[in-house]
Amino acid sequence: MAATETETKIAELVATGLTNREVAAQLFASVRTVEGHLAAVYRKLGVRSRTELTRLLSEQA
Repeated sequence: MAATETETKIAELVATGLTNREVAAQLFASVRTVEGHLAAVYRKLGVRSRTELTRLLSEQA
């Protein structure tokens, strides 16, 4: 994945089932920041949903 460190961390947290609000709280960031990074991850990985993201990350593990 050609993602930044922050994007990778957010993707991993989302893949565990956390909501954007929960991810933001864990990373001391705003929900909008999480949404922006998550949109970048989706674009870079070519996925369209949290489900696709979770499946892709579990396949890579």
